[in-house]
Amino acid sequence: MLNIVLHEPEIPANTGNIGRTCVAANARLHLIEPLGFRLNEKNLKRAGMDYWDNLDVTTYINYDEFLERNPKAKIYMATTKAAKTYTEVRYEPDCYIMFGKESAGIPEEILVDHREACIRIPMTGGIRSLNLGNSAAIVLYEALRQNGFADLKLSGELHRLEWS
Repeated sequence: MLNIVLHEPEIPANTGNIGRTCVAANARLHLIEPLGFRLNEKNLKRAGMDYWDNLDVTTYINYDEFLERNPKAKIYMATTKAAKTYTEVRYEPDCYIMFGKESAGIPEEILVDHREACIRIPMTGGIRSLNLGNSAAIVLYEALRQNGFADLKLSGELHRLEWS
């Protein structure tokens, strides 16, 4: 199962949206404190809709606790500072994809020791970054694609009619 890690997320609606995406993608969500909101905040629940109760979510006091509780985690770190794009790596089925807080990203103190694990989403000049929820979805679904969309429904059905 793939894992999304949010390092000190600040905006509840983004985290709620990412939580909903994790449920849809059968991925786990890991939240590293401090959080910029409370987990019972209504904006978080609203963005996650009624899917939040189905979310496999774990919180950690800090980055060190995350590492202690996940000692063998293969972590990819999404940052605008990376040389490699998110499509240039091969995502293992149980890897962790980490994103930083909306205002500053993953701290450089963490990034500096993990250059080969850093990935970025290409963007035109003048744009500082994409929305956190969009970024998480882009990279998560690339990892899912590379792993054959394991355990996900691959065909859709109409609600009232049938395909001809």
